[in-house]
Amino acid sequence: MGKVVAIDFGLKRTGLAITDESKMIAFGLETVESKKLMDYLITLFKAEKIDTIVLGEPKRMDGSDAHVTQNVYLLKEALEKQFPGVPVVLQDERFTSKMAFNTMIEGGLKKKQRQNKAMIDKISATIILQEYLGGY
Repeated sequence: MGKVVAIDFGLKRTGLAITDESKMIAFGLETVESKKLMDYLITLFKAEKIDTIVLGEPKRMDGSDAHVTQNVYLLKEALEKQFPGVPVVLQDERFTSKMAFNTMIEGGLKKKQRQNKAMIDKISATIILQEYLGGY
């Protein structure tokens, strides 16, 4: 049984999360520079059995595309080409950054720690994955 990996794509940084083998729990994995994302994923796929990719789909409140949505669709195509046979599922990611920030506050992180955008991206990917798994 394989794992599920979630991607919260950004133009500069991309947050990643992964499940356990039973696909019950989502864990924050890493935040990588977006230009190094594919290399990171190729290495990850060699180390782990991944059977699904969940890609955060950025939308505005009215459901229209956000400024980065077209880049996400291009990434989806690239992932499908790089990892044939692995489904790439789009997951609505509205509010995930806000939820990640609130999670950091609730976790007692200091203001300086909450300004760490890499941590927000990783937590956002984890929330996307939790929502996909139906656990949020």
